[in-house]
Amino acid sequence: MIEKYQKIKNLSVSENLSNFINNDLLPGTKVNKEKFWKGFDKSIHELAPINRKLLQRRERLQKAIDAFHIDKKDGQFNLKKYTKFLKKIGYLKKSGPNFLIKTKNIDVEISSICGPQLVCPVSNERFLLNAANARWVSLYDSLYGTDVISESGGAVKGKTYNPIRGKKVIEYARNLLDKFIPLKDKSWKNLTKIPKVINNKIDLKLKNSSQFVGYKKKLNKLNSLLFVNNNLHIDILFDQDGQMEVNNPEGNQDKIKIHDIFLESAISTICDHEDSVAAVDSEDKVLGYRNWLGLMKGDLKVEFTKNGKKILRKLNPDRNYISTKGKKLILHGRSLLLNRNVGHLMTNASILLKDGSECPEGILDAFVTSLAAIHDLKKKGNSRVGSIYIVKPKMHGPEECAFTNLIFEKVEKVLNLKKNTIKIGIMDEERRTSVNLKECIRSLKSRVFFVNSGYLDRTGDEIHTSMEVGPMIKKNNMKSSKWIIAYENNNVDVGLSCGFSNKAQIGKGMWAMPDLMNEMMKQKISHPLAGANCAWVPSPTAAALHSLHYHEVNVFEKQKQLSKRKPAKISDLLTIPVSKKPNWSMEEVTKELKNNAQGILGYVVRWIDQSVGCSKVPDINGIGLMEDRATCRISSQHIANWLHHGICSKKHVLEIMKKMAKVVDGQNLKDPSMKGHSPYKQMSEDFDKSTAFKTACELVFHGKTQPSGYTEPILHINRIIKKN
Repeated sequence: MIEKYQKIKNLSVSENLSNFINNDLLPGTKVNKEKFWKGFDKSIHELAPINRKLLQRRERLQKAIDAFHIDKKDGQFNLKKYTKFLKKIGYLKKSGPNFLIKTKNIDVEISSICGPQLVCPVSNERFLLNAANARWVSLYDSLYGTDVISESGGAVKGKTYNPIRGKKVIEYARNLLDKFIPLKDKSWKNLTKIPKVINNKIDLKLKNSSQFVGYKKKLNKLNSLLFVNNNLHIDILFDQDGQMEVNNPEGNQDKIKIHDIFLESAISTICDHEDSVAAVDSEDKVLGYRNWLGLMKGDLKVEFTKNGKKILRKLNPDRNYISTKGKKLILHGRSLLLNRNVGHLMTNASILLKDGSECPEGILDAFVTSLAAIHDLKKKGNSRVGSIYIVKPKMHGPEECAFTNLIFEKVEKVLNLKKNTIKIGIMDEERRTSVNLKECIRSLKSRVFFVNSGYLDRTGDEIHTSMEVGPMIKKNNMKSSKWIIAYENNNVDVGLSCGFSNKAQIGKGMWAMPDLMNEMMKQKISHPLAGANCAWVPSPTAAALHSLHYHEVNVFEKQKQLSKRKPAKISDLLTIPVSKKPNWSMEEVTKELKNNAQGILGYVVRWIDQSVGCSKVPDINGIGLMEDRATCRISSQHIANWLHHGICSKKHVLEIMKKMAKVVDGQNLKDPSMKGHSPYKQMSEDFDKSTAFKTACELVFHGKTQPSGYTEPILHINRIIKKN
């Protein structure tokens, strides 16, 4: 779209954005319009030059590192000399004295409850509402609809309710109850009648009586029992009169009429303005801002049709129970909502500065999303302690972290917020942040509420930073390489040494295969075992199932154990994942290229043509993977690296890109999730005229020269071309 601007102070502001801020955002905040624009104008013109200098420093450091490796190419790589060099140029900082974070006013969802964390694109209101409401998710539905329950022995899902499968679900659930809420003298499987609560006491003998914390009654009959394990609640719903059962036409097949078991699931949710959205102009930005505002006001809703029925979706209310003392017990009905702003790199034409340059998008995000959150600070529907939680991605080192602190200070001053109202989650996903993590945290010690490792972005930066060393190992081999093991451990070690336990989150990355829940149940327990008190999931169902891992593992006890181990070595973290003897066959090279190319094209065509920033994209084997810009970054950087070192030729890569484009076209034409978007245009119909195909090729063939290997600059300009 072509932006129309109006002059406000020294700024040229898109009419879309100014109308939204003036008419929708500011009213009800007690922030004066004149004061806001005056303060924003002054702040942005002070901050933008600093932002620019920090980006220039990134480039200078990268050029110095490139030159170092080119100079040493013919000799043996020496880690000690490399480390000394990184210290000399200021890339690797000296670690200061030990300290503990000082963050105050942290919600219990961050400090005291360990569990799944959802990440959701802020541009999709239906997804947002599903995510916010995923604080409580049906265990029965999560089991019945996924491959956690096998379809063997006649237990197929089918189109109608299958009692054989239902029986398996009930059995699985009973085993969980025996495991997490064990009875003294019997099994939950052996119960034959609905338990009773008399004088606020349950007639079941629990091994740990303190696990029973409340109940509900309906028409004087027991409606649900509330239990707790590892600070996570389990709500068992009873179908006393058969009126609740809707899935099974034969009625409730459970002998004690358990209608369902609701698990406290997505404890927190990141509402994402970054990697999972395609936002390139004021129209896109306002859509995301408006949805976030709706969440903060509590009035976001969406109406849609499903199976021929109109459905209205809105935010769930809090959950009310009677405590074991006979008093009212209220539990938060929604996930604690966090907001991921964009990083320092990109600018956006929504606002032009007095010199005509575009406004740094991350600074704009900070002001607008914080202003929206003021609506919640008044009613405390989200944060009960009056905090605003912003996740900040792609910061490079302590200086950039300190700059983010400065941005938040400016925002607080303009918006009349108390100092440190805005809290920050540090995404540990860039190499210069990883190797200086302690000092990064120190610069934000009064604001930090989490530190999270991001494997894909971090690998993308690993490849780009060390582009000149040699050809990188295969992508799948990265997961077992020395640097990444040290990286994942260092994230936990540093967080614990800085006093995160029982105060702030230590997070781990995304499960990217939403259809493979059985495999997730096998693998993702590694995250709480690693000391992470939250880890990312792609859906409410995945949140419910992953929550079971936190019932199994007491993370705080695990953190106590881990705090005694030897910290990860920086030398291991600096070990470059380069192949010493790249003697791959042409067949091996082609296979790797096909996998990377298919992933890039599958993601890019939806980003450019459909404005979809995150979706379940079929991989080369047809398995749906949750793809966002991070996955695109690692794949494009990997091919760029192999091109640079002659493992493959440009001609070979282009041939593969064209072949994979035809594969992706075929997958998308069959994909039901593509319905509702604009008609799909095949890349292979005319490669020269396909903006999406040319964009994907540009990411690969110009990957070496992209800042830190990021995909945003190329994606944004081509999406703007496509839109216009």
